[in-house]
Amino acid sequence: MSAGRRTDGGRRGGDHDQVLEAFRRECEALGGAVAALSEAEWDLPTRCTPWTVRDLLGHVCVVIDWLPAMLDAPAPGEAEISAVEYYRPDDRFSPGTNGKRIALAQGRAAGPADGAAFAGDFAATWRRADRLCRAQPGGRTVRTRHGDAMLLSEFLLTRVVEVAVHGLDLADALGREAWLTPEAGDAVTELLLGAEHAPAAEELEWSRPRFLRKATGRDPLTEAEAARVEQLGIHWLALG
Repeated sequence: MSAGRRTDGGRRGGDHDQVLEAFRRECEALGGAVAALSEAEWDLPTRCTPWTVRDLLGHVCVVIDWLPAMLDAPAPGEAEISAVEYYRPDDRFSPGTNGKRIALAQGRAAGPADGAAFAGDFAATWRRADRLCRAQPGGRTVRTRHGDAMLLSEFLLTRVVEVAVHGLDLADALGREAWLTPEAGDAVTELLLGAEHAPAAEELEWSRPRFLRKATGRDPLTEAEAARVEQLGIHWLALG
C-alpha cells in the first residue's frame, strides 16, 4: 500500500497551550543536540539534499523566524485554513519555491562564525518565537507568507512538524538516537492521522520516531508493513 493523502480537509482546532508546549520541548531537545557538535559534524550531509547539517538547521531557523513578522501584521478576521489544508499541493512545493527555500536556508547557515554561534542563533530564534506566541490569545489568527489565514495554534503545529521531522533527519545524519519528544511525536502523529485515527498507530507497535520516518517516506514501508497498514485502514497525510 502507498499511504495516501488524507482528504478530510480538517482536524479539531489545535489546543494553543498544548501546541506551544510541544514546540518548546522539541526546540529545547534539538537545541541541546546541536549545542556540542564538532565543526566536522556541522558539515555532514543529510538526506535533505543538498543541505548539510548546518544548512538544515538554517532551514529550521528560517521557518520559525516567519512567526515574529506574522504576529506584527494585522490578524485576519477568521481562520480559513487548517494545518492539514496547509499541506495542500500547490506552488509552495514547486521547484521554484523549493529553490528559494534552499537558498534561504543556506544563507541563514552562512551567517554565524562557527557552530557554537549557530547553535546560539537557533536558541535565540525559537525562544523569541515562543515568547511572542505565548503572549497571544488562544484564538489569535495569522496570515502565512503563502496567504493562508490560520489560527496561530494551527500554524504553530506546522512548525512542530518542521522541528520534529527535521530533527529526525539531523539525528540520522549525525548517527544518533532520535531525540523526538513525546509531546511533539504525539502532535505530529495526530496531524498525520487525524485525532480520531491516531490511536490506530499504536497497533503497529512502532516507536514514534519509526512511525514518523515511515509516514513521511524517510524509511520506506516493507511489503509486510504496507500490508499491515492496509489491514488497519491507516491513511496518513502527505506533507507536500
